[in-house]
Amino acid sequence: MPHLMNTYGRQPVAFTHGAGVRLYDENGRAYLDALAGIAVSTLGHAHPDLVRALADQAGRLLHTSNLYRIREQEALSDRLASISGMAEAFFCNSGCEANEAAIKLARLYGHQRGVQLPGIVVMEQAFHGRTLATLSATGNRKVQAGFEPLTPGFVRVPFNDLAAVESVAAHNPAVVAVLVEPVQGEGGINIAHLDYLRALRSICDARGWLLMFDEVQCGIGRTGKWFAHQHAGILPDVMTLAKGLGSGIPIGACLAAGAALGVFKPGNHGSTFGGNSMACRAAVTTLDVIERDGLMENALRQGNLICSGLRAALQGVAGVREVRGDGLMIGVELDRPCAELVGRARERGVLINVTVEKVVRLLPPLIFGDADSAELVALLAAVIREFLQA
Repeated sequence: MPHLMNTYGRQPVAFTHGAGVRLYDENGRAYLDALAGIAVSTLGHAHPDLVRALADQAGRLLHTSNLYRIREQEALSDRLASISGMAEAFFCNSGCEANEAAIKLARLYGHQRGVQLPGIVVMEQAFHGRTLATLSATGNRKVQAGFEPLTPGFVRVPFNDLAAVESVAAHNPAVVAVLVEPVQGEGGINIAHLDYLRALRSICDARGWLLMFDEVQCGIGRTGKWFAHQHAGILPDVMTLAKGLGSGIPIGACLAAGAALGVFKPGNHGSTFGGNSMACRAAVTTLDVIERDGLMENALRQGNLICSGLRAALQGVAGVREVRGDGLMIGVELDRPCAELVGRARERGVLINVTVEKVVRLLPPLIFGDADSAELVALLAAVIREFLQA
C-alpha cells in the first residue's frame, strides 16, 4: 500500500490522462468530468494553450522567490486589478492561504485602528479552509471537531440574514470585517441574495469595517462574471481567489482595495512559493482563454441548460428537494444522505461530488458544451432516480 496518511476517502480509481472534459483511467475508460477537480480545472484537461504556456515557462524559469521581482507575477497582478477593480495583490498557493492572508489583514487593520481584539463576522455553513484560523472561520462543526482550541475572534451569523449582521453591528464594537462567500460551495451551493451583498457593503461603509469576499470557489468566471459579487455591482475591500485561477497549477491570491489598501507592509506576511513564475503564467493563460473564448458567457449557458434539464428530468420525483445554481455551480438537494451517488455516478462514467451529505454538487469545466451538458443531465438524472426509488 502507498505510504499516504489516511486523510481522504478516495474513490477506487486513478486517472492517467485527460482531454477536454474527459478523464481516462488506467484501463482506458473515459469519464465525463462534472467536478473539474473541485472547480479547479477551468479549461478542462490538456488545454493546448495552457500546455504550450507551461512547457515554455518550464524551459525558462520556475521559481526565484519573492526576494526578487517576478515579471509574470507583476503581469498577473495588473490583469487581476483590471478585471476586478481591486488595487493590490498578494500571491500564495491555495484558497486557505488566501483566506489566512485576509484574516491577518483584517486583524492588522483592526489593530491599526486601536482595536485590541478585532473580530470578523462569518457565516453559518461557510467553508474557508483547513488551517487553524480558516477552519475556525468555517461554519461546519464536522471540520472543526478534534482541533480545539479554535482560533478566537470570529462572530458567526446565519447566511443571507441581514438582521443578524445589523445586530452584531449594534452590540459588538470590536468587529472590524465581514467575511462571506457570494456562493457557498462546500455549504451546498447556497447563493447570496444580491441585495444582501449590497447591504453588507453599506453596513461596512457605515461602520468602517472591511468587506471581504471569499471567491475561492465561485470566482474566475464560474458564475458568468469574472467574480460572483460583480452581479451585485459592488466592490469589496478584500477578495480571495484560488482553485480555478491556475487551471490546475496551485495558486491563490488575496486582493485589496479601498480601506484595505496599504495595510500590509514588508515583513507582515509572505510565502516562499507564492506567485512564482510558473503559477502566474498558468493564471494569465487561464484568464486569456476565458476572455478570448467567451467562457463566462458559456458558463451561464451551460449552467442554465443543466439546471433546466435536471429540473425537467426530476420533476415530481419524490426525494428531490431543489435544483439550484449560479452558472456552473450547481446543487441538487435531496431529502436524505446520498454520498453513495458518487460511486453510482462513477460507475456510469460521470464524476460528481456530494457535499453537506444531501447535496449533489456539480462544478464542470468552463469549456463544457451543449452535448456535454445533455449527457450529464441524462446520466445524473437516471442515477438519482434509481437511488431514490431503490
